[in-house]
Amino acid sequence: MMRALLCVLALGAFGVANAADKPADTSMPFDTRSWFEAVEPLHIAGPIYYVGTRDLGVYLITTSAGHILLDGAMPGSQGLIEASIRKLGFKPQDIRLLLITHAHVDHVGTVAYFKKLTGAPLAVMAPDDQLLKSGGHADYLYSEVDAFHFDPVTADRVLKDGDTVTLGNVTLTARHTPGHTRGCTTWITSVEEQGRSWRVVFTGSTSVNPGTRLVDKPSYPGIADDYRHAFSVLETLQPEIFLAAHASFFDLDAKRQRVAKEGVQAFVDPQGYARANAAKREFFEAQLAKEQRTQE
Repeated sequence: MMRALLCVLALGAFGVANAADKPADTSMPFDTRSWFEAVEPLHIAGPIYYVGTRDLGVYLITTSAGHILLDGAMPGSQGLIEASIRKLGFKPQDIRLLLITHAHVDHVGTVAYFKKLTGAPLAVMAPDDQLLKSGGHADYLYSEVDAFHFDPVTADRVLKDGDTVTLGNVTLTARHTPGHTRGCTTWITSVEEQGRSWRVVFTGSTSVNPGTRLVDKPSYPGIADDYRHAFSVLETLQPEIFLAAHASFFDLDAKRQRVAKEGVQAFVDPQGYARANAAKREFFEAQLAKEQRTQE
């Protein structure tokens, strides 16, 4: 039962990520093993490292005052994340700040664990702080689905659009990009690598998961406008390096193969960022138009 339910959420992400190639087919099987599969940790640029699973992005950002952990993959993944952090030569206990992109089980499943382990404060965009505190029970789409619940966590700081968080020599700006969840967050920072500064964006998600209602009895009031706002924000950011909550969203497997020869240049992909956003907006607009036609 849980695997079937996880497939629904995965298909929402997978279908939108590939919307530029073909329409999403939510009836096709989707293997969620990549959500739990261990992969080698990877240096991306400056203080940023990938410590997630094959398809669930988790990022360690090292600073002069300890480390930041961004997102947390599925429940039970803490051992894989800790092992990746240690393999890079860092200690999980040195995490001093916890952040998330959005409060869905596949991205916050270990946040409660790492908060207990490290005592690090957690900063979350409103109103995802309430979704996180509910353990998923307040989700507009999956509130009654046990498979999408997780250990609840209380945020130490509740953010609004444009707020910044700083640890040591690293500052990140939080942009509110709602729709996928009401408090979905995109993080922006700059890092130094190869003698120059790189603008980095960690996108949350603008996927429209199966079952989401945009027009008739909307999943929540204003959801369509929230998605439009999110796309508008993302289109203004123009990163040189973009990372995401799902590794497949920014083609990590292919970029990983190029790192040994190219270093940071393997991740420089402004065109890929623009294509990904355009594909997701196209999928959203198609879903919106489909719902509007049913109302005529």
